[in-house]
Amino acid sequence: MVAVLIILAVLVLVAVLGVGAYNGLIRGRNQVENAWSQIDVQLKRRIDLIPNLVETVKAYAAHEKDTLDAVVRARNAAIAAPATPAGQAQADTQLTGALRQLFALSEAYPDLKANQNFLALQEELTATEGRVAYARQFYNDAVLNYNNKLQAFPTVFFARMMHFAKREYFEADEASREVPKVGF
Repeated sequence: MVAVLIILAVLVLVAVLGVGAYNGLIRGRNQVENAWSQIDVQLKRRIDLIPNLVETVKAYAAHEKDTLDAVVRARNAAIAAPATPAGQAQADTQLTGALRQLFALSEAYPDLKANQNFLALQEELTATEGRVAYARQFYNDAVLNYNNKLQAFPTVFFARMMHFAKREYFEADEASREVPKVGF
């Protein structure tokens, strides 16, 4: 009789651990997905601001067509980028570089630099960049917590049995870490 109670207690303990581990993994996975959606929202917000910025710059810097075309191409690439951290990071790097070139144009055109629409759009994009950075950090923190759960004992056994997969971080590539060179 005692052996049956011990076995029953062990089974209940394993079941409780299993339910707790499963629920923790689900919470972690959902937090990662929520964090990813926050990055997506901010990247889309930035993408939506770009056409207005390009139109404002066109009026002042019509002969800077190459720079404007680069921004439009980078925006279109960002829209079409795969919805993965690596795909979005690559598109984000291209878009950030193109926007840097566009903002550098304002130094060569004092009237553009003083234009209220341009200043408002530049301010909005700057604020959005801050939100994107925060969303990336939040996502990477969620991925760290989730991946830690996947690898921690005893959750690792339940994660393997239930086919939970490790998530990748949103990492900037080497090109985006370089200081841009601006010349006229």
